[in-house]
Amino acid sequence: MTGLDKFIDCMEYNPGPRPNYELGVWAQTRQEWTEQSPEKVKNFGWNWFESEDAIGLDHREYIDVNYGFFPPFEYEVLEENDRYIISRNSLGVVTKALKEGTVDNVRMCMDEYLEFPIKKPEDFANIKKRLTAGLPQRYPADLDKRIRVWETRDYPLVLGRNCAANGFYWRAREWLGTENLSYAWYDYPEMMHEMMEFFADFIIETSRPVLEKINVEYFCLNEDMSMKSGPLLGPDTFKEFIFPHLKRLIDFFKSHGTKYIVMDSDGNPEQLIPLLLDAGVDVLWPLERASDVNPLEWRKKFGRQLRMWGGVDKRVLAQGPADIKKHLREFIPLIEEGGFIPHVDHLVQPGVTLDNFMYYMDCKRALLEGNYATLD
Repeated sequence: MTGLDKFIDCMEYNPGPRPNYELGVWAQTRQEWTEQSPEKVKNFGWNWFESEDAIGLDHREYIDVNYGFFPPFEYEVLEENDRYIISRNSLGVVTKALKEGTVDNVRMCMDEYLEFPIKKPEDFANIKKRLTAGLPQRYPADLDKRIRVWETRDYPLVLGRNCAANGFYWRAREWLGTENLSYAWYDYPEMMHEMMEFFADFIIETSRPVLEKINVEYFCLNEDMSMKSGPLLGPDTFKEFIFPHLKRLIDFFKSHGTKYIVMDSDGNPEQLIPLLLDAGVDVLWPLERASDVNPLEWRKKFGRQLRMWGGVDKRVLAQGPADIKKHLREFIPLIEEGGFIPHVDHLVQPGVTLDNFMYYMDCKRALLEGNYATLD
């Protein structure tokens, strides 16, 4: 079977082998594995969203659409010493970043966010100027040539790479910051209605030139709008401000041949799932287990309308083969039924040995192929 066959069969709850996907690893994990077993990783490409033959990942391809700022904010260092750097990034956000433990520009902890580009409603005009939809530079110069190749593909094709478009909550948080956004729904409701409408229009009109030329298997909105105890905005706020524009955006994509709409959120977004399904979302991922998310319980609660990707607890990978095998057994009913693709619920963290990870991949590959006896 082709990678596209496996993907569609899984998503449509048909029997057969399942796709093998993973997100990737932290740069620090990559460094550890390279030191542990340089020969075993020498052929790794490390682009796991697309493929990795060395661990048997299935192939996906992405249409590179740039949904970001044109022009971006100019990068500016505001303060720097041996311990940290304070800078304004291309999003106009001022951050304080610790230097210790940084590998390939990936830090071991989140930056401290100090300032955001929108402080009051009149600042939104400067953001909108940087988000003109449909600019030629948003698309690959050889897009038409690539489309001719993709028309005969045997693998899933995705519009935009992961975090290319982001989402309604994500973009608003980038512009205002989490705390200010939490107040803005109430303090500046007119601005927030305008912001959500503008974002939907921008994504639709930037995607339209591509979707009028080729259909894709899925489009992903990255939101990260939840923490362990639940969403960062309530269902009523979501329904008033985001839902109408999310539904309008999804209706556009599906009317232009997009098979599935995928939404990414860390944490536990369970309270928002009924609204997401009503809007037309097909898939939620990565099902973060540290937030008490259980894909088996979600299947019972939401049925087949909710497809799920992820759900493998990254913490278990550090515990060794017996725990890994026990954990993977939990997913057999979902793998058999379909509508579920197991993978680690975020990037593989430092402290997971390469041997443990390869053992996990061997066991998971057997499950995806229907060889459940491997885990007896």
